[in-house]
Amino acid sequence: MVEEIQELTWMAGWRMRDLMVKKEISPVEVTRHFLDRITQLDSKLHTFITVVPEQALEQSLGAEAAILRGETLGPLHGVPLSIKDMFHVKGIRTTGGSLVFKDFVATEDSVYAERVRQAGAIILGKTNTPEFGLAGRTATRLAPECLNPWDTKRTPAGSSGGATASVAAGMSPMAVGSDGGGSIRLPAAFCGVFGLLPSNGRVPRHGGLGGTLFLSGVGPVARDTRDAALLLQVLAGRDLRDPTCMLDKPPDYLAHFEDGVEELVIAWTPDYGYLTGTDPAVADTARRAAQRLEDLGAHVEEPGLVLDDTREAMCVMTRADNYALFGRTVYDDPATRALLTPYARERYAAGRLVTGAEYTLALRARFRLIAQLEQLFNRYALIASPTVGFVAPRLENLPEMGMPPTLASFTEMVNFAGYTAVSVPCGFVQGLPVGLQLIAPPNEEALVLRASRALETVLPWTDKHPAVS
Repeated sequence: MVEEIQELTWMAGWRMRDLMVKKEISPVEVTRHFLDRITQLDSKLHTFITVVPEQALEQSLGAEAAILRGETLGPLHGVPLSIKDMFHVKGIRTTGGSLVFKDFVATEDSVYAERVRQAGAIILGKTNTPEFGLAGRTATRLAPECLNPWDTKRTPAGSSGGATASVAAGMSPMAVGSDGGGSIRLPAAFCGVFGLLPSNGRVPRHGGLGGTLFLSGVGPVARDTRDAALLLQVLAGRDLRDPTCMLDKPPDYLAHFEDGVEELVIAWTPDYGYLTGTDPAVADTARRAAQRLEDLGAHVEEPGLVLDDTREAMCVMTRADNYALFGRTVYDDPATRALLTPYARERYAAGRLVTGAEYTLALRARFRLIAQLEQLFNRYALIASPTVGFVAPRLENLPEMGMPPTLASFTEMVNFAGYTAVSVPCGFVQGLPVGLQLIAPPNEEALVLRASRALETVLPWTDKHPAVS
């Protein structure tokens, strides 16, 4: 049995599973512990919209019985996690952070809920999100605003703010989030946890509210890179309900997990050649972390990258997709439009006005960016940059339900190109976490995980926790 409560709070999910399989701890004990942790903390942090203790405990009893019967167990057997409240979990509310869906209970699982259940995970509940994931601050008209566990006067960012803040505060070892321009990586950086955006189509899209045609993706949030690799392995793989997903079998993300970064050539950039306004202390912290990879045998260069500024083109496509794929169902009806947050109304109104010509020109900008990146990745295995150019802002310095326009400057380019990237905790500025972003070509999730694991060995972050109680 685990003697210290804190040991279980901060334990990696893979380690919990190992101990459960050995019958040294119980799935029921683990689930109760994290439900108690949520009860203790979430009234202060507001990371969850819905918690389901009865369902979670029922799942944990089933997980314990399966162990006692000697059944074949999944890779996440007995491990508690959460799912962002944009995605359906059968029998649980899916609100999308919106008053429009405040009473909607899903009658079927999303592909993400299906897969984590099949892997044996225990679903604790649904995490807080801005309305339909449309804002960089986890503030809605449905639930209290999610707060950063490192400083509750600051934001965790969004849109996977609830997922990352809950993991950072020790309410579960991992979570399922989504990222349409930085929505996993930005809050991961602000909250000092690990977050991964898969390549476009690596994880299928099915069963939720909102999103885009091919700019957004679902991926893992965790405190431990091995946990992230395990969760990604569960989530990835084709599903024919999503015509845009990759059809090939995902690689084994743990096969070369410990192989290190020796001889990899990595490009460091503080600005992509066009960004301004980054806090020098944040940039220096991220640069020093990238340079630590040289201690492990990599070659880190600063070639002075100059990429096209595609932020406006990205906005055009995102707005149009947000409206066309989902927004029109809530915006075009005056009754439901009146229930929306101001930022959701503004996003859908702008998306409704995007012309076909504007969308085509944005696509051309996307293809130019991909061509630039392909040329860069002929020489470099990875591109490293800050995840975000500043530490988590104080709420009092933000517009109502808004965020600085530069929030996603480093991250949204990756979504626009369809590449993969992670945010790795890499240090602190003013006592607040800083993230290093590592970018790789499509289908190279194993590479960014391997590099992140290497950094984890020289810049350990799993033992650094917010003083929240």
